Amino acid sequence: MDGMETLSRLWRPGPRFVRERFIQPISEFVNTEASGGVFLLAATLIALAWANSAWDGRYADLVHARLQADFGAFTIDDSLGHLVNDGLMTVFFFVVGLEIKRELLTGELAGRRKAALPVAAALGGMAVPALIYAGWNLGSDSAHGWGIPMATDIAFAMGVLALLGRRVPVSLKVFLLALAIVDDLGAILVIAVFYSGSISLEAVAWAAVVLAAIVTLKRAGVQSTDVYVVLGVALWMAVYKSGIHATLAGVILAALTPARPQFAREAFEASAVDLLASYRQALAAGDGDRAQQLLGEFEALSRGSESPLDRLERMLHPWVSYLIVPVFAFMNAGVAISSSLVSDSLASPVSLGVATGLALGKPAGILLASFLAVRLRLADLPGGLGYRQMLGAGLVAGIGFTVSLFITNLAFNDASMVDEAKLGILAASTVAGLAGFAWLWFAQGSGPAAATEAQTAGPAG
Repeated sequence: MDGMETLSRLWRPGPRFVRERFIQPISEFVNTEASGGVFLLAATLIALAWANSAWDGRYADLVHARLQADFGAFTIDDSLGHLVNDGLMTVFFFVVGLEIKRELLTGELAGRRKAALPVAAALGGMAVPALIYAGWNLGSDSAHGWGIPMATDIAFAMGVLALLGRRVPVSLKVFLLALAIVDDLGAILVIAVFYSGSISLEAVAWAAVVLAAIVTLKRAGVQSTDVYVVLGVALWMAVYKSGIHATLAGVILAALTPARPQFAREAFEASAVDLLASYRQALAAGDGDRAQQLLGEFEALSRGSESPLDRLERMLHPWVSYLIVPVFAFMNAGVAISSSLVSDSLASPVSLGVATGLALGKPAGILLASFLAVRLRLADLPGGLGYRQMLGAGLVAGIGFTVSLFITNLAFNDASMVDEAKLGILAASTVAGLAGFAWLWFAQGSGPAAATEAQTAGPAG
């Protein structure tokens, strides 16, 4: 394909434009989450194997290795594990924030009626596990861990649905994805309100100054990515020192990321036509330098037709799924599973609260809230779905891993409680994944609605 054909294909509106601009990004997002689950699982198994091997001391030494850096007004003196949780996971929450903003503006959460079911289901799926955990731990030192079983791990959940292929309707995948995004928003609010430390007003003031600078530059039309990266790092440093959890800096930056492209579709098409005509003239005149310059201008035009939100999400999402989240899992999932830990966990309100909250509370809360929302005519079930499939989604949503481990580290200082909570998370996530897979494998009906949805889904993968 030569340059003219490439330009013509890029600017021409129509079904292909809609598919590549709107449908394909959602498909790629789901596929990245599903395949990222493989890396997450591998990292978890490696951490568990290392922590339970003869070299377990080296694993502990790696996680607790101290890193120090002095930048004058800002110093870092923390363990590698904490820096992964506070630093790398900021990028994770930044991407989560981008996903939430996109869904609120143009996705499954954009309209009240459209968002009602996943929002209701997510709220039920957060409230019931928290109440179950609170029931096990009421009045004890471990009661602060009520936020642990509230989260759904979207990578593992989408991985399970990917394994089911065409047996799972597309509408169920979209519903679970929207539910998990609302779930992430709930987790962000819980972390901000209930799991932040003592507040440093001076650091908060510096964060406010940086935030004001970002807003001012944004309104002034500054487009330089480098400027915002520098200010973003400065915001993270201020939030890191403030006592508010540092990862929330990523969410704040995501909320400020523009969701509209620099060039509207009409302006893009008009400019593309002019550039294409000039490109043809340059080729006809044998002016290679001019043709190359026009290609550069078209590249800038194409870049400007994609919103910063879409571009950053597309660029960072693979890094988060294939590197950052697996590294986090590797640094946090290494629990030394001894007979004494298993014995203690079987009688521990922490382990039992986390495990029952995830494996039982999640599906119960999601199914009950969905039923009430439909019964009260606040929402409708997506086409092709019944309560059997909704129960399957609830079971899969009981896979609470990444954010559950994250909140565990914030909730407890006691190492035994941390290990008991992690064991509960691992056990419940395994049970939820297997139960959800089995239920959806056998419960996906063969009635007209299911058959229609299976045809809509197309080939697996």
